[in-house]
Amino acid sequence: MSIREGETLPNASFVRRGADGPEAVDLGSLTKGRRIVIVAVPGAFTPTCHSAHMPTIIAEHDTIRARGVDEVIVLAVNDMHVMKMWGQVTGAEAAGITLLADVDSGFTKAIGMEFTAAAAGMFDRSSRYVMIVDDGVVTRFQVEDNAGNCAMTGGQAILDLL
Repeated sequence: MSIREGETLPNASFVRRGADGPEAVDLGSLTKGRRIVIVAVPGAFTPTCHSAHMPTIIAEHDTIRARGVDEVIVLAVNDMHVMKMWGQVTGAEAAGITLLADVDSGFTKAIGMEFTAAAAGMFDRSSRYVMIVDDGVVTRFQVEDNAGNCAMTGGQAILDLL
C-alpha cells in the first residue's frame, strides 16, 4: 500500500555525490519546516525520464520555486554517480534541482512505490510520481498511471498541484 496525502514521510536517507565524495542526505532534515517537491522517476537516462520528464521540470523550476517551494528534488533508484552525471548532462544541476539516489530502494519500498520490470533490467525501481511535502507531511500526491508517461508528474502538472 502506498503512502497517502496527509501522512508523514518515513525516516529515510539518500546519497548524493558531493565535492568530496558520498554525502548522506537525511529526509527529515530536508523537509523540516520546509515545502518541497519530490519527483520520482524509474531511472536516470531512461528514455522518458531523460528526454521528456526532466526537461519539463527544468523548464518550470523557477516558476515552481516562485510558488513557495523551497526545493525541488528528483529521486531515482540509481547510484549517486549516475544521478550526478544525469544532473550535469540535463542541466538539472545548473538549474538548481537536487538529484538524490535511493540506492537500495529503501525509501521507495517504505512508501509502497516500487516496481520491477525484469525484461527491461529494472528491479525494485520507483514508480513515477510527484509529491508536495509540507514540513514532512504529504499534502499532494500524484502517481503516473503508465511508467512511460509523464503528463501527471511533469513540470506543468507540478504547477497545477501547487
